[in-house]
Amino acid sequence: MGALQLTLGIIGVAVSLVAWGVFLSGVVRMVRIIRLGQPDATRNGPFAPRMRTLVVEFVAHTRMAKFRSVAPWHWMVMWGFLLGSAVLFEAYGEIFDPAFHWLLIGTWAPWLLLVELLGIGTVVGGVALAIIRQRNHPRRADRVSRFAGSSFKSAYFVEAVVVVEGLGILGVKAFKQASGLEEPPLWTSFVTAPISTLLPSEPDWVSIMAITKLLSGMLWLIVVGKNLTMGVAWHRFSAFVNIYFKREDDGGVALGALKPMMSGGKVLDLEEADPDTDVFGVGKVEDFTWKGLLDFSTCTECGRCQSQCPAWNTGKPLSPKLLITQLRDHAFAKAPYLLAGGSRDVAGDEVGLTEDKYADYQKRLESIDVLAMAESERPLIGGVDENGVIDPEVLWSCTSCGACVEQCPVDIEHVDHIVDMRRYQVMIESNFPSELGGMFKNLENKGNPWGQNAKDRLAWTEGLDFEVPVFDGDLDDTEYLFWVGCAGAFEDRAKKTTRAVAELLHTAGVKYAVLGPEESCTGDPARRAGNEFLFQMLAQQNVEVLNSVFEGREPGKRKIVVSCAHCFNTLANEYPQVGGQYEVVHHTQLLNRLVRERRLVPVAPVTEDITYHDPCYLGRHNKVYEAPRELVGASGAALREMPRHEERSMCCGAGGARMWMEERIGKRINLDRVDEALGTAPSKIATGCPFCRVMLTDGLTARQNEKAAPAHVEVVDVAQLLLTAVRHGKALERGDIPTDEVGSGTPLPDEDKSPTT
Repeated sequence: MGALQLTLGIIGVAVSLVAWGVFLSGVVRMVRIIRLGQPDATRNGPFAPRMRTLVVEFVAHTRMAKFRSVAPWHWMVMWGFLLGSAVLFEAYGEIFDPAFHWLLIGTWAPWLLLVELLGIGTVVGGVALAIIRQRNHPRRADRVSRFAGSSFKSAYFVEAVVVVEGLGILGVKAFKQASGLEEPPLWTSFVTAPISTLLPSEPDWVSIMAITKLLSGMLWLIVVGKNLTMGVAWHRFSAFVNIYFKREDDGGVALGALKPMMSGGKVLDLEEADPDTDVFGVGKVEDFTWKGLLDFSTCTECGRCQSQCPAWNTGKPLSPKLLITQLRDHAFAKAPYLLAGGSRDVAGDEVGLTEDKYADYQKRLESIDVLAMAESERPLIGGVDENGVIDPEVLWSCTSCGACVEQCPVDIEHVDHIVDMRRYQVMIESNFPSELGGMFKNLENKGNPWGQNAKDRLAWTEGLDFEVPVFDGDLDDTEYLFWVGCAGAFEDRAKKTTRAVAELLHTAGVKYAVLGPEESCTGDPARRAGNEFLFQMLAQQNVEVLNSVFEGREPGKRKIVVSCAHCFNTLANEYPQVGGQYEVVHHTQLLNRLVRERRLVPVAPVTEDITYHDPCYLGRHNKVYEAPRELVGASGAALREMPRHEERSMCCGAGGARMWMEERIGKRINLDRVDEALGTAPSKIATGCPFCRVMLTDGLTARQNEKAAPAHVEVVDVAQLLLTAVRHGKALERGDIPTDEVGSGTPLPDEDKSPTT
């Protein structure tokens, strides 16, 4: 050991002691801050499926791979960080003794190959990620960039450290070979071996490269430990925890059902809740659960959520990424006040940090810096004049489409957090867009958002040449209850879908019945708007009706078919929360099965070009993609996919109760989607949800009025396409249409697929 090695070694150890101290102190502070959140016992288990999900997501990069251009480079960097830690610790010995290596594995050929690959992968991956960030820089595409609003300094710092670490790994290995300290097989050192021939045979350089490798890592620890909001760095640790504790223990994302309103770690019973002690939604950052605070701490600022958000892409102020980072920054800035025991009531008065509660009141008060105290006074939701953390326009721009949740590589649950904040605004503050007031009133008094009379729920049956069976107290041999939904019963355009579904079920000989006036809104718009009390009232009322309808039937035979994607999601995924267990299928799933079973035969094809719009609450929220597309194919139409389809489908703008709110900022979401649909040059735009149909029709009409769309294009439900083909086929059988005027049809798939419920 020479003087150089001794000097470098002492420097390395001294810096390491400081670095590890700073970093571990940061870890402790972060854990303490996350624990400020409300308890959430739903994340506790089971262990095996959660661990399986964690392993699959990080080993196979299943979530990251949704952006294929990024996934391989990130995968290299991730493994370089995880396995490269062993190489980093090896540097402590290499500084003092250039010939040092780990016992047993240090000279093992497979280990030498792994070190080679780690070094190469880390350098290549780090450089590639920096290039990707540059190619998507906001200066090139304004707010379209998914990195708009992200911290570039933090990202480049992390990527620079990654590259330096990789160069250090390769440098140590190359200088060891140049100095004759290692003579590995060429296949284990195919990069460093050729480089070593160009380097001086000087062992001191091994120590220099080793401390370079070590100090870059220690610098990273110090910077990260001092900056708890540097999510691009902290996600290296917190992402594993966040993925393990994701909402769905089976590995699914936090879509479909909304999380029930909780207080103190338990589902809140609204009939017994106490406003003085219970938490109603989220009114302060500490009202989020600890998982929410962990979500905020884990955000990498990659902007995938932002790139998919329909609000952001049409000029609205909402960016899911920026919303999460604003909540993160606020939580960590306010943390000293909360850790000292501070708390404010609804009126903003101090109720936590008082003299009668703490004997060391003055000491606690003095421990809070001025900035933390100022942060504690900020309202969570408020405009610029109120110095709010989240602007109301941001909160109410969300369509709850779930694109952000679907794309997030670290499983952040944006929609649940947004709805929780809406719940507080509606139920405690009574502060919500004025248009929602009328909708809430109609739901409460009339059982539907339009305020129509219940006796008119069967008006859609008028003009049909067959009788629609209405439930009369006994299902008998009825197989399905047809849940029509409010739109399907009252909205003129949606009534066409309802009639088409009813006629197809009648043609196929399916035994079904409707509830008629006994049906009421499922409560979807109320819940997405944050009015949990109104949702609970409607849901319990409907569950009582449905349970009485299905009384005496075993659970597996309580079948409901739904033509509205929102009703489908609510009945299938959210009614179990209030005691309603049913087998729910969407009409596209049931009709597709009937076609496969040859109970519906589309003999004459609809020879048109069709583009299909995936409803968010059918597609992303419930993963029903194939059934409607197969129906388009069965009808004989040619499907032309839009650029954004299936899990990346663009929202129509109706979800999250936005159908009843005006769009005053930016481009209308439905116009953006219609423009994309028209880009496929279709004859018709098909969908599988009445909400989508209304929004797309309005957008198409606007474009046709502007002469920007052909007059012959129309919006239809896939059920109407199928009905046209089936009706046409019946006419052929009767001889009403010459056979040379129609095609011969398209072959149908042989095997059925189980419907998703």
